[in-house]
Amino acid sequence: MSILVVNAGSSSVKFAMFRLDDLMPTLTALLDWHGNSHQASLTLSRSDEGIRTFQIDAADYRAAVATSLKTIRQAMHDANKAEPEFRVVGHRLIHGGEELRRPVRIDSRMKETIAGFAELAPLHIPPGLEAIAASETALPGVPQVGVFDTAFFGEFPPEVFLYPLPYEWYRKWGIRRFGYHGISHQYCSQRAAEMLDGDSDETRIVICHLGQGASLTAVRGGVAVNNTMGFTPLEGLMMGTRSGTVDPGILLHVQREHRISVDELDDILHKQSGLLGLSGVSSDFRKVEAAAASGNSRAQHALLVYAHRVREQIGAYAVTLGGLDALVFTGGIGENSTRLRRDVCRGLECLGANLDNKRNEETRADGDIATADSCARILVIHTRENLLIARQARELVADID
Repeated sequence: MSILVVNAGSSSVKFAMFRLDDLMPTLTALLDWHGNSHQASLTLSRSDEGIRTFQIDAADYRAAVATSLKTIRQAMHDANKAEPEFRVVGHRLIHGGEELRRPVRIDSRMKETIAGFAELAPLHIPPGLEAIAASETALPGVPQVGVFDTAFFGEFPPEVFLYPLPYEWYRKWGIRRFGYHGISHQYCSQRAAEMLDGDSDETRIVICHLGQGASLTAVRGGVAVNNTMGFTPLEGLMMGTRSGTVDPGILLHVQREHRISVDELDDILHKQSGLLGLSGVSSDFRKVEAAAASGNSRAQHALLVYAHRVREQIGAYAVTLGGLDALVFTGGIGENSTRLRRDVCRGLECLGANLDNKRNEETRADGDIATADSCARILVIHTRENLLIARQARELVADID
């Protein structure tokens, strides 16, 4: 008996299978369109067989996910000479609002609730709903469970979640800060506590989830006390194509003076800004790094801005926590870019965080890259969102049983 995890994004879908009894991973897969709207590749990796790649016709998102699930089931059948049995499918869902702070069983009413948040996370919620529909078709009768990125931030106090806007906007329209990437931040906070050999209620951790999307979370004793993302995932740090926080006066200015429409502005802020917008090279951090190394000044500036914004937010959260016991780097960029970690940590000695340059170059997740005498530890952690989703989905169906 297995658990299937489906993590749907705007241009890719990650799959993972775990054994129900001990949560050992048995398969991972990535469905990736590579910018091609009509065809995608499905890359399967099994612990007992290596990597295989399949071409998937992508007439639409739902069909591509359904075909991928069929391919995954066939691959497992070929390996084990039997059809895999699934106890539950766990979905990563980016938004649960104020009400949905725990994993939920997904039914038609719950899908309507989730769809109501689509405007707040347009790159993630529609694909997530399509993936749910495909999973229901491919695995009829198997419980579908949603695990929400916003849930980890459900204990934010009013001074954190309220904006300095008319209070009626919150009361009538629900405009408030939610926070995102919560599944990753929750896993990393638990893993960091293990690596620090303690479970103190006062352990102060700042987690840097840096990938195509990027956010920081301040955690005290395993509880999130702030996150850089807000009402939408657009707030906060500079990202691959998203701007992060900018002066709202700029947005009013370009609308009034340059006749940029709301829809155009939405597209620019979500898809044409960040690393891509500043560098003019790519939204891929690796390509921007390569361009910077070859002398591209715009790429160099983009990397400096990126690191500066991460570093200043670390400082703010260290003050919020009253100190820093550990700094965590995770996500595709945080885990793999030694340059980014070096640039971010430059100047953090005042917080007691001293980077060991040799360890930074040599260490892979999960590891400690701080100097031996550093007061705060600097950890590189491989985020395992899928494992946390599988664990919580298993707990929910066990409670139902």
